[in-house]
Amino acid sequence: MKSDTPASGSRIRALLPDLTPWRASADFRRLWLAGLVSSFGSFLTFVALPVQIKELTGSAAAVGAIGAVELVPLIVFGLYGGALADALDKRKLIVWSEAGQAVLSAALLVNALLPSPAIWPLYVVAALSSALVSIQRPALDALLPRIVAHDHLPAAASLNALRWQVGGVAGPALAGVVVAYAGLGWAYGADLLTFVVSVLFVVGLAPSPASHEAAKPSLKAIAEGARYAWSRKELLGTYVIDIAAMLFAMPLAVLPFLADELDAPWALGLMYASVPAGAMLVSLTSGWTSRVHRHGRAVVVSAALWGVAIAAAGVSGNVWLVLLFLTAGGAADMVSGIFRGVMWNQTIPDELRGRLAGIELLSYSVGPQLGQTYVGGVAAWRGVRTSVWSGGLLCVGAVGLLALCLPKLMTYDARTNEHAVRLREQRAAAAAAAAAATTARTTARTTAPAPAPAPAPTEG
Repeated sequence: MKSDTPASGSRIRALLPDLTPWRASADFRRLWLAGLVSSFGSFLTFVALPVQIKELTGSAAAVGAIGAVELVPLIVFGLYGGALADALDKRKLIVWSEAGQAVLSAALLVNALLPSPAIWPLYVVAALSSALVSIQRPALDALLPRIVAHDHLPAAASLNALRWQVGGVAGPALAGVVVAYAGLGWAYGADLLTFVVSVLFVVGLAPSPASHEAAKPSLKAIAEGARYAWSRKELLGTYVIDIAAMLFAMPLAVLPFLADELDAPWALGLMYASVPAGAMLVSLTSGWTSRVHRHGRAVVVSAALWGVAIAAAGVSGNVWLVLLFLTAGGAADMVSGIFRGVMWNQTIPDELRGRLAGIELLSYSVGPQLGQTYVGGVAAWRGVRTSVWSGGLLCVGAVGLLALCLPKLMTYDARTNEHAVRLREQRAAAAAAAAAATTARTTARTTAPAPAPAPAPTEG
């Protein structure tokens, strides 16, 4: 028995998240903590906003329209935000956009406290928040490879996902209780407080100015990034696979109605929390991800499994089975997200990273926004459960078709891909040059001759 214990312990450690990025980078720790705090509050609003629209209108289409309202600023500012991230100091973009989110949370709080809350501010705030997220997210994504070593990027992606999932599980679960028993104002107030705390973390980040090769923000610069993305069919595959999966199989907009249909309004918070809970299970056991090299295949398989899980949730008439399948779907989506992020971070040049991060933002945000509109419309036309299971099946079919059309995605291997190899060699050379410069400075200081003593004063 004793001989098995070390082996068992090593297997368990191999599954646990790799904390190297957290230990090695103070800026990564600041970003991680800021993201944890703000995501917790954001998920409170994520639940409270559709619940408030449902209470004010009673319409599934009105709830689904949130996605349509968020879509235009997401597209416009996602692309331009990527160009800004390449051309400006990324720290400043992050700080000011986070402060702007705090102002929007305050607006939701004020509206909720009115005797008769208005509907239009909810859509206006949703659109403005989408614009700020679209400006901030490319800067965050472009900053990560600067503060984390190349080989630590898979671990950093898993830790960032874990941060989001902790808020994603605790926030919606708590929001269901807060909204039901304390009121919407408390949810919005808590969100405001978390943004204030987050700003205090991000102001401590080191400056991160544009690289010398970065283009100034312009339509020409945006087009340059788009041409590069189009030339990289394996990257293009990660974008369209995720868009298809989220477009057809994102049921979050109809969860309040699904909970009512299952006669389980008490389970609404748990439904919202189930997807991030499944994702968190993957992140907590993400040590295995660094040993996977065929990232494209992992993206395709996990996206198809997401669709299967959502279809099963739509068919199920038992609320506990629905929660189980939503959790399984979240786990599959997390696997896809980890490997999409690793492919992006390990192959995109620094001078294009902001613009490509803007395109990435569209790929994993436009799908869910359109998906909310799609599922809300189908639910109003054919029923809530039909909108869920049919979307899951469409997701599986679309992912399979795209995989057949994108062979470079299926054959991608991080060990041999020319872009991954080139970036790995560049970062290794830069690290070696920095180490050599440090050694040279240290040697110069230790071998420099001591200054000659001052001559003794002579007597007058």
